Amino acid sequence: MNKNARIGIVTALVLVVGLVLATKQAQRGKSGDTCCPAVAALTAAAETNASHAAAATAPKKLPRLLDLGADKCIPCKMMAPILAEFKRDYASQFTTEFIDVWKNPDAGKQYGVEMIPTQIFFNAEGRELFRHIGFFGK
Repeated sequence: MNKNARIGIVTALVLVVGLVLATKQAQRGKSGDTCCPAVAALTAAAETNASHAAAATAPKKLPRLLDLGADKCIPCKMMAPILAEFKRDYASQFTTEFIDVWKNPDAGKQYGVEMIPTQIFFNAEGRELFRHIGFFGK
């Protein structure tokens, strides 16, 4: 699979994930004001990443997916193969990182984790775009 096809797949994945999460939040009765900016931010980040990836030849900062959980947490264990696949297959598009908050409780405090697993999506500049709590399937 060529680089442009992979970039297209990652972009589509980001868009679909954003739309699904926005829909879930709206169905749970949360404020609609918080889901729309997240979708807009994810869309903008995906478009920016696609345009930068096509044009850039120099090394650059990448968006980041941070998963905060624990090695012994059942939903966290279910996420492990998904995160490993992202780390392996999409390393050139975004970085994937896991932090065990039971072994490193300060990291949980630093990122404001209330429940695990928590996934936080950051843009290339390090700004948080979206946060999801609970198991997050591929």
